[in-house]
Amino acid sequence: MLRTNQPFLDYLDSLFTNQEHKDNIVLKSYEKGEKLLTQNEVSTKIMLVKSGITKCFFVEENDKEYIVEFLGKGEIIGEIEMLKNVSCLCSIEAITEVTVYSMTIPYFRSLIKSDLTLNNLLLDVFAERIVNTSSRASYQQLHTTEHTLSQLLEVKSKEMEISKEDMAAYLGITVRSLNRALKELKENEEAE
Repeated sequence: MLRTNQPFLDYLDSLFTNQEHKDNIVLKSYEKGEKLLTQNEVSTKIMLVKSGITKCFFVEENDKEYIVEFLGKGEIIGEIEMLKNVSCLCSIEAITEVTVYSMTIPYFRSLIKSDLTLNNLLLDVFAERIVNTSSRASYQQLHTTEHTLSQLLEVKSKEMEISKEDMAAYLGITVRSLNRALKELKENEEAE
């Protein structure tokens, strides 16, 4: 539910520290609620989360929000849009204070052409996303909302604070349905 990538973070920490031109990669901070990327807008940077937690989400035509994933340290943002030369496929918003490494697109493109380590890290990221997406889709088909909700609540209690609206958007349900599921979970726990 919360994705992190320590090897990618280690790689970018090293790249940042050893860069010759200090404007190729800069540190940038975002406050809770601030957008790093906005769906359908053009991204001008590639970012990697250094610290904090973001949510990656789509806003559907009916203005409903659907959270695809929560992204933590070491997760890269904006690379697919750059590779495909398209506007942002989704929005990324800080749900805690977030610090990112922000890279210029020309610098990132030059690294792709010359740095095998970066290419291997990107291949791993893409493969991991495919596995996670298919696993999540099948999991949600096979398990009840209450079961998935109990797992989300477990992550929430350990790793991050998440609003009811975000929990509902992650589960693909309304806040009203979430409240009903929370009530049922509580009643089941009290009955045991």
